Amino acid sequence: MITVKEINGFCYIDGKQDVSSDLSQAYQTAEPFPHIVIDNFLPEFFLDQIITHFPLPEEATVSHKSDTQYLKKGYRPQQLNGNPCVHYLATLNSVPMLDFLQQLTGITGLIPDPYYEGGGLHETDNGGMLQIHADFTLHKKLQVARRINMIIFLNKDWKYEYGGALELWDSQMKTKQQEIVPIYNRCVIFNTSADSFHGHPVPVNCQPGLSRRSVALYFYTASVNNSALSSATSWQQTEQSFSAKLIKKLKKIIR
Repeated sequence: MITVKEINGFCYIDGKQDVSSDLSQAYQTAEPFPHIVIDNFLPEFFLDQIITHFPLPEEATVSHKSDTQYLKKGYRPQQLNGNPCVHYLATLNSVPMLDFLQQLTGITGLIPDPYYEGGGLHETDNGGMLQIHADFTLHKKLQVARRINMIIFLNKDWKYEYGGALELWDSQMKTKQQEIVPIYNRCVIFNTSADSFHGHPVPVNCQPGLSRRSVALYFYTASVNNSALSSATSWQQTEQSFSAKLIKKLKKIIR
C-alpha cells in the first residue's frame, strides 16, 4: 500500500500516500479502540531487506525474561553500528509516512521518535510472550505525548498455531475483542492511550529456527498537559498470563 522507491541503494517513500475516507473512518470507529490492520503494507523488496539484515541475537539492546515480557529482545537502530536496517527504519519515520498516518488517524502534528524509545526491531523467541498492557504515554526525554503505535510483522509462512497473535482488549479488561496473526507484511496501527490494552500473552510455539519478528514505531504530538500522561507501562493480568506464571514457578520448584 505504501509506495517505496529505491535509487542508488537508498529508499524513500514516493510522494504523498493518499488515504480514502472509508479507510480513515474504519480506523477511527474501530473497536475496542481506534486501529486498523493492513495487509501487503510495504513493497516486498523493502521488507525483505530488513529481514536479510535483521540483527543477530547478541546485538540486542534489551533482552527481557520477566513475567511480563518473556524471551523478548529489542534492537535500537542507534546501537546497530551501521546496519542497513537503520536506513529502512528512518524511511518509515519520514514526512510522507507522517502525512499518511495523520490522514488515517485524524491526529495532526505527529512527531517521529529519533531515539526509538521502546521501538525499533522486536523479536520474541520460542516460548516467549508479552503480557497485555497499555503503553507509556509520555516520552520522558522529549516530553511529548505518545499517540500512535505502528507494528509491521516480518514473519513469512507464519501459522496460527505458532501463537504470538496480537490481542486487543476492551478498556475494562473484560473481553478480548481482536486477535491478529503476525503474518508477513501485515501492519497494525492503533491509538496509544491509557486503556489501549494489547499484547501477545499466548506463548510463541513456532518451528525451530523461527522467531516472532516485527518493526515497531511510535509517533507523538506536543502536549499541553504532561501531568495527565504516564512514563510507565500499565501491565494487566489475563488468564493466560496467570497460568504461564504459575507454570514457571512450578518448574522452579521441581528443579
